Amino acid sequence: MPGRFYLDTSAYLAILLGEKGHEAIARETANGRLMSSSLLALEAHRTLVRLAREGVFSASDLNKALAQMEGDLEYFTFRDLTLDLCRRGVIPVVSTPRSLDLAHLRTALWFHEREPLARFITLDESQEQAAQELSLPV
Repeated sequence: MPGRFYLDTSAYLAILLGEKGHEAIARETANGRLMSSSLLALEAHRTLVRLAREGVFSASDLNKALAQMEGDLEYFTFRDLTLDLCRRGVIPVVSTPRSLDLAHLRTALWFHEREPLARFITLDESQEQAAQELSLPV
């Protein structure tokens, strides 16, 4: 049975943009089931537009990346950010994640409680620390 992997936006963008660490993430998740918060689509889109506006890549490259992202989203199972997730009192013991990071963590916990995740994948060190504090597999 393939593993279930939660990707936060940093991990997904690494794959999409070919950033450092993307090959290992792609290999690990190749035959797995991908989970995330619907926030991933919003955050990734915003980041791509910001990078284009900063001149990191052209308008053509932006359009290609956005088209690739649209196709990639078909491979994910998403959980929307809902009031029940927002009201859930779960927060790491030591770290204080940013709001959207906390939304990803609570969403990952929701998936994990229903069927264990093989791993919560992030490239953000503080997000990884918070995930560890919440006993998510990292």
